[in-house]
Amino acid sequence: MDISTFLVQCLNSIQYGLLLFLVASGLTLIFGIMGVINLAHGSFYMIGAYLAFSIAPFFGDRFIIMLLAGVALSALFGFILEWVFFSYLYQRDHLQQVLMTYALILVFEELRSMLIGNDVHGVKAPEWLSGGVALGDVMTYPVYNLFASAACIVVAIGLYLVVNRTRLGMMIRAGASNRDMVRGLGINIRLLYRIVFAAGVALAALAGMIAAPMTSVYPGMGGHVLIVCFVVVVIGGIGSISGALIASLLVGFVDTFGKVFFAQLSGIGIYVLMAIILIWRPEGLRSKGY
Repeated sequence: MDISTFLVQCLNSIQYGLLLFLVASGLTLIFGIMGVINLAHGSFYMIGAYLAFSIAPFFGDRFIIMLLAGVALSALFGFILEWVFFSYLYQRDHLQQVLMTYALILVFEELRSMLIGNDVHGVKAPEWLSGGVALGDVMTYPVYNLFASAACIVVAIGLYLVVNRTRLGMMIRAGASNRDMVRGLGINIRLLYRIVFAAGVALAALAGMIAAPMTSVYPGMGGHVLIVCFVVVVIGGIGSISGALIASLLVGFVDTFGKVFFAQLSGIGIYVLMAIILIWRPEGLRSKGY
């Protein structure tokens, strides 16, 4: 493998890992703070991709404005969804949470089929993000992929600042540690949960919107993402955002380079990684803190 190919694979690993982080950070917030096992989280990624396909023609090359509009719509959808469905799950056992969120997967898939159909679609990247950056004499790397990585980094920094440097973040951390004490201090824990859930949905949908121009938009695309994101959450540590970031990048490198060097065994690479880390640290890479 020459240096250009190695660099391309490293960039692919980082880009894939950062996209996984957007989805997994929302999942770890919902699971770690609200205690809800949300099997429908991958569907929010799918909804984001289909949302990008649906509204992109109305925005043209104003891609960033399209992303912001999609995030706002997704957050509103998450806010309403928590109020209508998930607010009834907090006192239920995990089996009921699994059954209800699995039922939501079926509902979302059926609605997608009724509204858009079962065809595979593509989303065109804006003109100002077309083209590539030269890597060596013959290889180039798409500008849009670099933009996707940069956007994910910006969101990750913003998420870190919100969770660790704001009053809302302080309440989120406190709610994850002791929700009864937070309620006793007069904080509206229901509203806090609603905000956290809306943020988790928005992060997953944003990842889908960013990924749409790089991949096809197709039925069931949230299923594989959900499985990998649970792997990321388990490796990183339940409720840890920094752990999710580290785990996402590890999974990105293992999966990308596994497909290059061990194509026939690449499907089990991330699960071998999870097994090794859990044998070493059963609580995950970051058992405490964000």
